Amino acid sequence: MSQTSVAEFLTVAKQDEGLRQKLQTAMDTRSCVNIAEDIGYDFTAEELEAELNKMSPEEVAQIINPGISPRRHIEPR
Repeated sequence: MSQTSVAEFLTVAKQDEGLRQKLQTAMDTRSCVNIAEDIGYDFTAEELEAELNKMSPEEVAQIINPGISPRRHIEPR
């Protein structure tokens, strides 16, 4: 169920300019999860990362701070 919540959250974020602005200021996935929790979504940072890793860098940059996924300069692997 959490993966569905992540997908739903990202779909909403694509359509909601205010939410995208908040997500683009987030500096890590935990911050994104906190933003999601504030509006009623329930998933982990790991689940968010898994969903973001399925997306192209361009798609991620349209929704979330491009430094989060791929996260090379914030959370090197």
